[in-house]
Amino acid sequence: MPMKHADNWLVTSKDEKRGYIQPQLLHEFWFHTGTSCNLRCPFCLEGSKPGDDRLQFITLDDAIRFIDEAVALGVNKFSFTGGEPFVNPHFTEILDYALNFKPCLVLTNATEPLMNQFARVKEFNSKPHPLNFRISLDHPDPAKHDESRGKGNFKKALDTLGRLYHAGFGVSIARLMPAGENSIAVDRAYEPFFRQAGVPLDITIIKFPEFYKPGSLPEVPEITEDCMTRYLSESQRDGFMCNYSKMIVKQNGQCGVYACTLVDDDADYNLGNTLNQAITERVRLKHHRCYSCFAFGASCSEGGCEDAKEEGQASA
Repeated sequence: MPMKHADNWLVTSKDEKRGYIQPQLLHEFWFHTGTSCNLRCPFCLEGSKPGDDRLQFITLDDAIRFIDEAVALGVNKFSFTGGEPFVNPHFTEILDYALNFKPCLVLTNATEPLMNQFARVKEFNSKPHPLNFRISLDHPDPAKHDESRGKGNFKKALDTLGRLYHAGFGVSIARLMPAGENSIAVDRAYEPFFRQAGVPLDITIIKFPEFYKPGSLPEVPEITEDCMTRYLSESQRDGFMCNYSKMIVKQNGQCGVYACTLVDDDADYNLGNTLNQAITERVRLKHHRCYSCFAFGASCSEGGCEDAKEEGQASA
């Protein structure tokens, strides 16, 4: 049964055919653990803060159903975002279950919620699949980082980065990407801190442009079918996350499968309550955050469609 969408799902405001991605596979499956967070960052992509319940905590029972379905569909990895995942009281149970099946990635601010559960986290080294952490270090200047995240939180996150790496976990960082920056120079400015933490200087750095807060409606160019073929190659279109990933979001007590990790504020991107229902639906690029993917190649993923294809070919 086809999903019901708003009238502007198929066409732009100028009545042109809207650009789209036709999903090809399920490589990466994300879980939104809830928008509650221990921090209150003014630029937060999710509008998260202490006690926030715009998106509710997923539970172990919620997760098991979707993990099992994803495994049956051939998923390659699980990823978890928030809020702060370690604020969710069910999260370590969920992670324990997921690591029985596939590698996992956790996005975290690496402050008290994770630090307080570090002993439990270390136990995950014995699981069948590897666990990786992506830690938010917004700027290579501790003072600028702490302006939004609170005094001393750069040092806490950096210390946790080093502790996780030396405990045997994979690590990467995420940072903000102001318009017009010299990205190579900014990335290199982190190197003294990586040395301090004892982590490799070439760890992955994921950069995020301005996405604006949930529910905002910034004016950005609309993406048409012609835009997608005129300005992007087939491989670039394949690199859109909605080609190879989905995310679980819990609202009003119900879990839905969303097309993207960054569009949980638009019900048109809720593609149903099962992966089988959602996995092949064509995704229209009408959300303002779709433009960031189109214009900047933005992605929450550390792998991508090419990794998925290579893995599939290797196992064929």
